[in-house]
Amino acid sequence: MVLMSQASPSHGIHAEILQSKSGYSSLLNGASNTNAFRHQTSKVAFSRNYLKYTQAMHVDAVGGNFKRGNKVIVAASPPTEDAVVATEPLTKEDLVGYLASGCKPKENWRIGTEHEKFGFDLKTLRPMTYEQIAHLLNAISERFDWEKVMEGDNIIGLKQGKQSISLEPGGQFELSGAPLETLHQTCAEVNSHLYQVKAVAEEMGIGFIGIGFQPKWERKDIPIMPKGRYEIMRNYMPKVGSLGLDMMFRTCTVQVNLDFSSEADMIRKFRAGLALQPIATALFANSPFTEGKPNGYLSMRSQIWTDTDNDRSGMLPFVFDDSFGFEQYVEYALDVPMYFVYRKKKYIDCAGLSFRDFLAGKLPPIPGEYPTLNDWENHLTTIFPEVRLKRYLEMRGADGGPWRRLCALPAFWVGVLYDDISLQNVLDMTADWTQEERQMLRNKVPVAGLKTPFRDGLLKHVAEEVLKFAKDGLERRGYKETGFLNEVAEVVRTGLTPAEKLLELYHGKWGQSVDPVFEELLY
Repeated sequence: MVLMSQASPSHGIHAEILQSKSGYSSLLNGASNTNAFRHQTSKVAFSRNYLKYTQAMHVDAVGGNFKRGNKVIVAASPPTEDAVVATEPLTKEDLVGYLASGCKPKENWRIGTEHEKFGFDLKTLRPMTYEQIAHLLNAISERFDWEKVMEGDNIIGLKQGKQSISLEPGGQFELSGAPLETLHQTCAEVNSHLYQVKAVAEEMGIGFIGIGFQPKWERKDIPIMPKGRYEIMRNYMPKVGSLGLDMMFRTCTVQVNLDFSSEADMIRKFRAGLALQPIATALFANSPFTEGKPNGYLSMRSQIWTDTDNDRSGMLPFVFDDSFGFEQYVEYALDVPMYFVYRKKKYIDCAGLSFRDFLAGKLPPIPGEYPTLNDWENHLTTIFPEVRLKRYLEMRGADGGPWRRLCALPAFWVGVLYDDISLQNVLDMTADWTQEERQMLRNKVPVAGLKTPFRDGLLKHVAEEVLKFAKDGLERRGYKETGFLNEVAEVVRTGLTPAEKLLELYHGKWGQSVDPVFEELLY
């Protein structure tokens, strides 16, 4: 779960601080040529507001950091709302234009990988406390020259170039990687990150495990991170689903963020990504234990999303409508209930309220105030479907796992979505899948994995075909990246998910104890 993606293919709105109006004009024209904007009028409105916004961002980027000792400290969320005086309220066209501004030519497409992991005490296996996490973050900052990210007096993350380290609600340790060109660079980034974390953590008696759901400890045993937005979510989640707090405190995922060239390209990738997401969930299923026992699922993490908050999660059937595009996603997002608004370095609880009302200046906690593009960006990060659209697409269906799988997940999706032939093959293969079939796969895969029945066979047989598309796509890229698929190729060949292998160990040499999983999946 990423509530503020600080490093991704378009690495947030900061990626395109504009040098001049003419520079942005050419970006807009390029987007228009690729059918990124449905309405010509939105170009003018969005350009005006976007320039105003990015100028304020630039001022804030200069003024928002400060030094403590000889270290640069970065504010937790850029307080651009204080810098921007919204002379003209945003329109829906501005919000559409914001998404469309993510369009970029193929030569500029990048790969952004994000992964979460559980830290634990090597002696007791108990989750890391916030005090241990703070010590770890401070030590990584000092030793490896990362900037500290603070919320009040609490360290809550690190930043270095276009990479960031952040904390999920239960202390899950997340790397949001830089936008990179090749899978070799992506895997090297993962290795470098794990080396740095382990170098400090091992001295502290701390280890990290790659798994999709906390295998041993109850929710009451998980520490709560001192982040304002998480307090708002924690209060809201039980009102909208029975498993939201488990999602917050006991799950870990790995995801990849990928670019698109045009609205039409976004639609194709979105549809392919949604159709295939249950296959990715099966290939990476790695969360079969809860509180020391098998939980009846291969991906408990995936199952949890079925009753977290259905207003902001799921398979988004409207993506397959003929009318789908940036505008329809905006319409959807406007009606997804809000969590918060960030003002004067504080999170204001707006849980359950409508961004549509905010757009009209009718948000009860801040009456008469209108949203900025930063508010819109924040809101988009609080929507959690299986594939998420921001100014790039996020593939969100995989459990956390060991480091080889952290390289395999982006390899799978890059091979399928960044190659025109493979993408078309997927679209042809899934063209006649019905909404009911896609939803059936979503529902059954967390339990049955690749053994899920589909039409005349098993999902395993579909996965074999998709894996071939991914491999062929990587070969055509020409970077010698197909080796990164070896980890999932073994899963497809045997039909056994990572979770099923863990269950074999549990019922066999582990003697029905989950404790050995902490060594088995230790980074």
